[in-house]
Amino acid sequence: MSTTPPAAVTAAREHIVAAVPKQLLVGGTWLDAADGATMAVDDPATGEVLCRVADAGAPEGRLAEEAAVAAQEEWARTAPRARSEILRRAYEIILARTDDLAALMTAEMGKPLAEARGEVAYAAEFFRWFSEEAVRVDGGYGTLPDGRNRMLLMRRPVGPCLLITPWNFPLAMGTRKIGPAIAAGCTMVFKPAPQTPLSALALAAILEEAGLPPGVLNVVTTSRAGEVVEPLLRGGRVRKLSFTGSTEVGRTLLAQCADTVMRTSMELGGNAPFIVFEDADLDAAVDGAMTAKMRNMGEACTAANRIFVHRSLADEFARRLAERMAALVVGPGTTPGVDVGPLIDAAGRAKVEELVADAVGRGARVLTGGTVPEGPGRFYPPTVLTGVDPGSRLMETEIFGPVAAILAFDDEDEVVRAANDTPWGLVGYVFTRGLDRALRVSERLEVGMVGLNTGLVSSPAAPFGGVKQSGLGREGGRAGIEEFLEYTYVAMPA
Repeated sequence: MSTTPPAAVTAAREHIVAAVPKQLLVGGTWLDAADGATMAVDDPATGEVLCRVADAGAPEGRLAEEAAVAAQEEWARTAPRARSEILRRAYEIILARTDDLAALMTAEMGKPLAEARGEVAYAAEFFRWFSEEAVRVDGGYGTLPDGRNRMLLMRRPVGPCLLITPWNFPLAMGTRKIGPAIAAGCTMVFKPAPQTPLSALALAAILEEAGLPPGVLNVVTTSRAGEVVEPLLRGGRVRKLSFTGSTEVGRTLLAQCADTVMRTSMELGGNAPFIVFEDADLDAAVDGAMTAKMRNMGEACTAANRIFVHRSLADEFARRLAERMAALVVGPGTTPGVDVGPLIDAAGRAKVEELVADAVGRGARVLTGGTVPEGPGRFYPPTVLTGVDPGSRLMETEIFGPVAAILAFDDEDEVVRAANDTPWGLVGYVFTRGLDRALRVSERLEVGMVGLNTGLVSSPAAPFGGVKQSGLGREGGRAGIEEFLEYTYVAMPA
């Protein structure tokens, strides 16, 4: 496996990286950190530093907050059609620059170019969807039941928002939050993950180009998240937090939001069950498992984490899945034909390595993969484990890597109990030909989303989110803009 991209690819990547702003965006002005601090952005396929970007501290966080607060009143009065057209123009610019944005994402995050192009299209679609929702915000009018008063319901933006996004989908997680905030009339402080700031900075520049007024979107890149974020949550001027990340961090942020009773929406961790019943279409189930497990190298909260297969199909399913996984090509995402890029960092790969070692130590059998390759980069091979002990650590935590852990089951009640035996509840996958069973199990699973005979649930037009410790609220769909709107009820004599 070569980790050295062709010279032409390297030159093109350097050109694309060089074109992206490296400063903070505050009140429509690109600024350095006051103390001059910068942080490195590296290529996970090689470990080489791509560039350095501004590393904000608490003063820059406060400046961004002030800019968002100052811009809020005027932005809230902006005509919905004007907000819609800004989002539509940004959508068109993103699509026109698909190749450059995909190359940028692959450079800082590692996913293969083909998958990065798919994310660009997915990210752009949030802007198109919410450009349409911006002009459909409505309220209500009626007479109250006692006949004494009329009721007028008005909608208004929540106010300045803090948006925090993860590294695994650096462009789409930005548009999924920024799109509805713009549509609703909210200003923003946007803190992207320190591993992948370039996609966020490129997105901010595109929105400027599309006509977004100064101060509406303020971007603060930082490796000092606690120093920057906590004062904003406790200060009382930011009125909404939208966070995507781990459940552990989400709990901390919720505690910090409590002082000001801040409105929150959170998309947190997952531990997705993938259930294959004895009447399933086996080809469709294997295809679905490949999609649900291997999207983004398994670095997704929606990734199939625990694969439950009926005992009558378990051996054949495992054989077919291992054959498909073993055929995947691992390497730098810039290399043509590569299916699986590197994991995000050394800590992420070490976690996967430890989880696999624990499972094998408890009796799991490795059908393919399971060994870290030599050489630079944070690569881990697609891995299939069978005979996994239910007490293995990878049954209790997000794997966040290309590892499929298979357990056999015997009956429906047993597998539903096992699937629900987790504090998380983001998504579940069910493969069966039986309509009654499909609906029954979908109703019994304690999750916010179900993939029924499909391994892909994400869509900008659908409400994305979970239950239990997988989060609060929904993103995308008609519900997505509701997270950024408040009701005002006016009572008037009839």
